[in-house]
Amino acid sequence: MKNEPPHATPERRPRLTRRGRLVLIVSAAVVVATAVLVPLLLVPSGEPPAEETKTVSLLVPEGQRAAQVYASVDKVLGIEPGTTEKAATATRLELPDAARRNPEGYLFPATYPVEAGATPAGLLGYMVDTARERFGAERVTAGARGNGVSVYQSVTIASIVQAEADTPTDMGRVARVVHNRLARDMPLQMDSTLNYALNRSTLDTTHSETKTESPYNTYEFRGLPPTPIGNPGEEAMNAAINPARGDWLYFVTVAPGDTRFTADYTEHQRNVAEFNANRSAATH
Repeated sequence: MKNEPPHATPERRPRLTRRGRLVLIVSAAVVVATAVLVPLLLVPSGEPPAEETKTVSLLVPEGQRAAQVYASVDKVLGIEPGTTEKAATATRLELPDAARRNPEGYLFPATYPVEAGATPAGLLGYMVDTARERFGAERVTAGARGNGVSVYQSVTIASIVQAEADTPTDMGRVARVVHNRLARDMPLQMDSTLNYALNRSTLDTTHSETKTESPYNTYEFRGLPPTPIGNPGEEAMNAAINPARGDWLYFVTVAPGDTRFTADYTEHQRNVAEFNANRSAATH
């Protein structure tokens, strides 16, 4: 594969996820989402709100995929599974043209109050409007332009960063790896995008899976995937438009809190070996 050292074999291909040959998508249960302070005005027009209305909340964690958001909306509204997904297709959400009516990446992570009379279309519309407000800010537009990408591409980068990094510092470095690889026309080789293609969240990625025929398989296809792979929060977006400075091309988390970034393939392979040894020791 282009940009890999000539001595590299399939078994020794550089793995770019923060866990070497493995990937970890952050669990929705452990992500703290930003609170939306403006209440949703979803009571049908012309109907006065009830004097006493019990308000429930909908949590959209950072990094959660659209399919997961749809399922959460169905649950909180007590409606038939699949209803919100159908509404996402049928409703004209105010999305950028590049999204092609796919709201992935624009269901902004937050805690949303859900009042009586709320509808799937109303909730999705509010999430998208919130994302457009946050991602449409001048600093985001300027940051994207400065990196030579569009705002929509920046949202896609932010979604990868969200899936691959745990801390703001590491987010900035992961974003730099993405930009460095794009600048060199190197495949991103991110397990997080492959997991999206396979509709899963798993630790293990096999060599055969890296041959999956999908535009989200960034082992086989150069450039960014066609859409975001989840819904990023503000920290990930900040990293995408303002990546850390560095020449890094690889990264791996060898132990909790110890993510190593390097531009040297040989050094990266040593880091991967250390990670594999640590994992092997932990399972025995």
